[in-house]
Amino acid sequence: MPAKHPVRDREKKFRLLFDENPLPMWVFDPENQKFLEANQAASALYGYTSEEFRTISLGDVQAQAEDFRLTVPNIARHRAKNGRMIDVEIAVHEIEYIGRKAQLAVILDITGRRQLEEQLRQAQKMEAVGMLAGGIAHDFNNLLTIITGYSQLILNNLGPYDRNRHSAEQIMKAGERAAALTKQLLAFSRRQVLQPRVLDLNKLVSSLTTMLQRLIGEDIELRLITHPDLGCVSADPGQVEQILMNLTVNARDAMPKGGVLTVETANVWLDEGYVGRHVAVKPGPYVLLAVSDNGSGMDQATLSRLFEPFFTTKGAGRGTGLGLSTVFGIVKQSGGTVDVYSEPETGTSVKVYLPRIDQPEALEAESLTKQVSRGHETILLVEDDEMVRTLVRETLVRVGYTVLDGTDPLDARRISENYAGPIQLLITDVVMPKVSGRELAAQIVRRRPHIKVLYMSGYTDNAVLNSGILQKEVAFLQKPFTPAALTEKVREVLEGESNGKTRQATE
Repeated sequence: MPAKHPVRDREKKFRLLFDENPLPMWVFDPENQKFLEANQAASALYGYTSEEFRTISLGDVQAQAEDFRLTVPNIARHRAKNGRMIDVEIAVHEIEYIGRKAQLAVILDITGRRQLEEQLRQAQKMEAVGMLAGGIAHDFNNLLTIITGYSQLILNNLGPYDRNRHSAEQIMKAGERAAALTKQLLAFSRRQVLQPRVLDLNKLVSSLTTMLQRLIGEDIELRLITHPDLGCVSADPGQVEQILMNLTVNARDAMPKGGVLTVETANVWLDEGYVGRHVAVKPGPYVLLAVSDNGSGMDQATLSRLFEPFFTTKGAGRGTGLGLSTVFGIVKQSGGTVDVYSEPETGTSVKVYLPRIDQPEALEAESLTKQVSRGHETILLVEDDEMVRTLVRETLVRVGYTVLDGTDPLDARRISENYAGPIQLLITDVVMPKVSGRELAAQIVRRRPHIKVLYMSGYTDNAVLNSGILQKEVAFLQKPFTPAALTEKVREVLEGESNGKTRQATE
């Protein structure tokens, strides 16, 4: 029986462990950094064969200079044979290889982990900025309600040739422009009140074709690729239109010399693999709405900041930088996600994924313009902002209502308990200190089961979103609003169906 050779046995075991190891591994010369060996897993990760590895050195795979003579793990960025960047964690050990000193590197691919970490950091940053933007927009909307409200009241009392009419109209226009800006801030911060319904995106895209063509001009070709059996989504149609318009404008600006803009819809399934690479995305069926161009494209540095509010690559005076941040906020608040693919000088594709639902499209009822009639009912108003409360009270009193106004929920509850006559309507702000509008409405409805409820707010936060206030059957008035919008909404609620559904939503 032949004697065992310990050196050969050791080499055989090393070869087996090295070649078959699921982790990528190298052996390299510490002096000249040349590769001596690479296992199958390393070949799979980097794209080089074992023979090709022996013809290159560490410098050929490093995206930046690194020193791997340390024996503690290093984090590095490498470049595969096809140019793909890989984030890796490397542990280096000194070994003896064929009678010479060498170093063994064990590699862990952490590209996916680093991407998720970066997404999480970005999400946290966006959430912090969103909270700030939402808070500012909420307070600003109260001021805009007062500015636009009193402007309209003044206009109502000015004749067509009054010399002050032009000044009042300019104040109204400035207030409307400011309201549009705060609406974008609220969309980005995901605190905007959405009014979702079941939509067929194919019909929505088709209905906007003429407007989109006008937006992009004659030098850009508009192509529509719609899936014939597209599923439905639950979304606010006005906000989806805003998404499509913002993406179209961005694509147009990326093609100053003309090009092709493609709008595409499709049914897709986001699997566990996709979800594993994206924070806060659930697997399942989605509807894709994609807007693609063959314009200037973006580099990685621009892509990393794309959804930040007020970030723009356009020149001064050409946009606020809120377009894509608005898209991001609307999609996230609608339960979807956004992906952007771009290459410099090649083009950009923005892919919006909205959850697919198994429901038929909701038909939109025809809206008839009605003459707002005067009222006679008694209204309980609660609003913690004194100036907004005064405007609402003056507006309603002018058209015949009796208004009982409370400064806060406790005051409103006291008024309700002590007032002997009937109260037909409660108007309450949603977000108030200590007691929310939902809680106040539930308390008052228990004592006055026939009272109707109209909510108003400048924004919504998680408490409002989870309260049922945004359900379709609940009456809601978005700030800033004009006196005309207020009186029309009040009349609509008072003349509407019984308050049973609203009561159920507030309890």
